[in-house]
Parts: sequence; structure tokens; C-alpha cells
Amino acid sequence: MISDKDLGTITFRRSTRATRISVRILSNSLVVTLPPGSKETDALKFIDSVRTKLIKKQSGVSQKTVVITESNILKTCTFDVCVRKAERNNIYSSLKSGILTIEYPQQLNPEEMQTQTYFWNSINYFLRREAKRILPQRTRELADKFGFSFTDVKIQSSKSRWGSCNTRKNINLSFYLMLLPQHLIDYVILHELCHTREMNHNVKFWYQMDLVTNGNGKKLRNEMKQYSMPK
Repeated sequence: MISDKDLGTITFRRSTRATRISVRILSNSLVVTLPPGSKETDALKFIDSVRTKLIKKQSGVSQKTVVITESNILKTCTFDVCVRKAERNNIYSSLKSGILTIEYPQQLNPEEMQTQTYFWNSINYFLRREAKRILPQRTRELADKFGFSFTDVKIQSSKSRWGSCNTRKNINLSFYLMLLPQHLIDYVILHELCHTREMNHNVKFWYQMDLVTNGNGKKLRNEMKQYSMPK
């Protein structure tokens, strides 16, 4: 493992199944897989030959990828995520007092894709559980406050849309909403509630949004663009 001023931490690993040098790009690091017979110096020469492309791609990845490490604490609407090494053989998760603690075996590299998948499986489980506890109730509260009616609220794992509403007034909300601050969670819910009256994003729709957001509908829409689903 080495540190690069442009690309962050570069981690090398060997694979008997690899047939060529491959590079996996993370938001602040690279994971380089070496086939049998290849040296780290060979990989570094390859990285230098495509450095400009790697920097550009890494910049794009950083806008979408959330890498969970001990130093990068993820904050959700109802809990913080803390990962730490422990003397254990499996990954263990526990949510107590607003802290989701994820312990992982010392031999695992927290930035490797498989380890990140383990982390996100745990995070997603509790995001879904919290979303089911919080979001339907909040939808009812906002509907009552502003005089909307809806049929049902379902919590889904969508990574393409924060929410949706159909002509039968069924509202679907992604549990990834729990990664947003509360005022933007409310914005998405109100957005879908407004669709129970106006299905299109036309002038009438944004008039409804301004009524329920103190005239801040499009301002909040622009703020939402700062957030994306975790990749």
C-alpha cells in the first residue's frame, strides 16, 4: 500500500486468476490487482501512463461513491455509522443510542469492494428499518397538515428515484431518503404528495410546491442536486 498525491491510497493485491493488471477506482483510492509474475513497479508505470484519465474518472466516482471507513463516518437522519476493526471472524452490526456500530475482522481491508458490500448490507438493513418506522408516519403528518390525501406509502430500495407517486395515489419512497437531512426528506415527501393532485411537473405542480414550502420549491429542488444515491 502506498500513498499518491493525486489518487490517494493505492492498494495492491495479487490474484492467481488475474490475467492482466486491473485498477478499481474508488473516491479517494485505487485498488490494483496484479496477475502472477507482475510487480508493483509494473502497475505504477501503468498508472502513470493513464494518470490523467484516472484522476478524471476518480473525480466522477467521488460524486457518487460513499466509502465507509473508520475515519469516514456516515451520518443518516436517525443514526451515525461507526466501523472498527475487532478480534472476530465475522462482521457484526448493532444499532444502539443512535450509533450503528459495525465491527469487522482485522484481516479485512475496509476499502475493498467486498468489505464495502458487507458494510452497506448492514447499513441498508437499518436504513430500511428506520425508513419504515419514520417515513409513513411523516407522510401522514404532512398530508394532514396541508390537506392532501393518499392511498398508501411503501418503502423501497430504489437507487434511481427518491420517490414516486402513481395515479392511484400510491406513494413509493426509497429508504435512501434516510441519508438526507430532514428538510429534504420533507421536500421529497411533499413533492410526491403534490403529485396526488398534479401528476406532471407543470406550472400547477410548482404552484402547489410553493404553497407547501413557503415559496422554496425550486430552491429545494436545486439543493437536492447536491445529493445522490450511494453507488
